[in-house]
Amino acid sequence: MRINIGEVVTAMLTPFNSNLEIDFDAVEKVANHLAQNGTDAILVAGTTGESPTLTHEEELELLKAVKNAAGDRVKIMIGAGSNCTKTAVEASKQVENAGADAILSVVPYYNKPSQKGLIEHFSQVAQAVDIPIMIYNIPGRTGLNMLPDTICELADKFGNISSVKQSNPDLDQVTEIAMKTPDDFLIYSGDDSLTLPMLSLGSYGVVSVASHIVGKEIKEMITAFKSGKTREATEIQHKIYPLFKSLFMAPNPTPLKAAMQETGLIEGYVRPPLVVISEEERNKLKNVLDSFQKAVK
Repeated sequence: MRINIGEVVTAMLTPFNSNLEIDFDAVEKVANHLAQNGTDAILVAGTTGESPTLTHEEELELLKAVKNAAGDRVKIMIGAGSNCTKTAVEASKQVENAGADAILSVVPYYNKPSQKGLIEHFSQVAQAVDIPIMIYNIPGRTGLNMLPDTICELADKFGNISSVKQSNPDLDQVTEIAMKTPDDFLIYSGDDSLTLPMLSLGSYGVVSVASHIVGKEIKEMITAFKSGKTREATEIQHKIYPLFKSLFMAPNPTPLKAAMQETGLIEGYVRPPLVVISEEERNKLKNVLDSFQKAVK
C-alpha cells in the first residue's frame, strides 16, 4: 500500500530578506500559516520555492526549519530532482536521511531523454530510497512530456513511486493515467485552476500555489466534490478562480510573494533572474485580493 501524504500539498515559497538571504523567521511564520489553513503537506524547494536559485545546503536548512515549525501537523516533501541521474539519486538519499517524508522528483530537464531514459532515471531514484516519491511531469519547464505508459510502468514497478504531479493541461493524459495505474497510485494536479476538472477524471488532489492564500477553500472544494456535492465544489471553484489566474500573471512566485507581502508574513524579495512584479500588476493583484475578501465576508 502506497503512502498517502494528503490532498492539498502546498508548494511553499522561500522568504528572503533584503540581502536575498533566507529569512528563517518568515519561514516559520509561513509554515505555521499553512499548517493551520488547509495544507496537508508542505513542499519545500519546489519551483515556487525558487529552487533554481537555492544551494543544496540551503534546501536542507529549509527542510529542517519547516519540519521544526510544522511539527507533526503536516507532512514535509522536498524537491530533490535533477537532470543528472547521479545527482538526483544522491540528493534523494540526503533528504531521506534528513527526515523528509516524501520527495518530488522532476522529469530531467534540458537534456531531453527518451521515455526509456526516463524509466531508467526514475528507477535509479526509486531504488535508492524508501520514502514516497512523487514524479513530476511539467513539459513547459522541462521540454519533455512523460507519457502515460511511462508513468504506468514506473507505478507498476515501484511501490514507493506513489504519485505523479501532472502539470500538463492535456486532460486525456490524466484519464489514461487514471485508467492504467493501480488504485493506490495518486494523481495530483500541478495547476490550481485544473484541480476540479482533474478530480472528475480520477485525480486525488493538488500541488498548489494558491493554497498559501485560499488553502481552506481548496480543501473545501475537494471535500465537496468527493462527497458528491458537485455544485458546491463548482461554486467554490468559481469564487477562487480569479485568484488562481492572477497568481500567474507574471513568473511564479513573483505574484504570490506580492500577495503574501500584503498579509505581513513575508517581504516580497525574489532572487534574480526573477524580479518583483510591476506596480500595474501589483494593483491588478490587489484588486483581485480585495474582491475575494469582500466575497467571503
